[in-house]
Amino acid sequence: MDLNIFFEPMSAGDPTWGAMLLSGLGWTLAVAALSWILAFVLGSLVGIVRTSERRWLAFLGAAYVELFRNIPLLVQFFVWYFVVPGVIPAVKTLVLQLDPIEQQFITAVICLGCFTAARIAEQVRSGIQALPRGQRNAGYALGLTQAQTYRYVLLPVAYRMIIPPLTSELMNLIKNTAVAYSIGLVELFFRTREMGEMTFRYFEAFAAATLMYLMIALAANRVMALIERRLAIPGQAAGGRHV
Repeated sequence: MDLNIFFEPMSAGDPTWGAMLLSGLGWTLAVAALSWILAFVLGSLVGIVRTSERRWLAFLGAAYVELFRNIPLLVQFFVWYFVVPGVIPAVKTLVLQLDPIEQQFITAVICLGCFTAARIAEQVRSGIQALPRGQRNAGYALGLTQAQTYRYVLLPVAYRMIIPPLTSELMNLIKNTAVAYSIGLVELFFRTREMGEMTFRYFEAFAAATLMYLMIALAANRVMALIERRLAIPGQAAGGRHV
């Protein structure tokens, strides 16, 4: 394994291959962070809707989940990038005002956010439904509205119960950012393939990319583990086991 390749310039006057991989890592982290925010907010809303006592709202939430969970992520990227701007005039007008890299970045964030939101919605739904029915009734008995009952009674406990599966979803999201290469976004996997194809140093390129993915996934895991310990429900061990 020749590590010197990472310090060699791509060409005269260009950055080194190592700097190029780090720039790809920056795009990966940006996409993952914004996608996670979108996925968490949207997934929470859909999860709440799925537990609504209004059947039509619960049906809409279920339809969203089934739609985004049953279409391959790669297909969703192509639909968001190529199809949506062609069928929605307002989106097409917006796309024409963006640079290609901006369009690719925004598309990646929206696609990954919506895809992951469907999975988070199921975690939120299961967390809410795992709570005793008496907690919801107690909120109503105190004079709280439905929205207030979710806000102050159900969600604070449900979120603390589902941190472990949310950790898995965050790590999956980080790995799924690699699919963004399919629409040309110069994230880590795109840069890795580019380095391998131009230098034929595939082993070095993919070894470095593997290490980077591993480091950011483990960092996300440790952060979520810290949050889980800080927010652990008194009387329960990690994973929801009573002690």
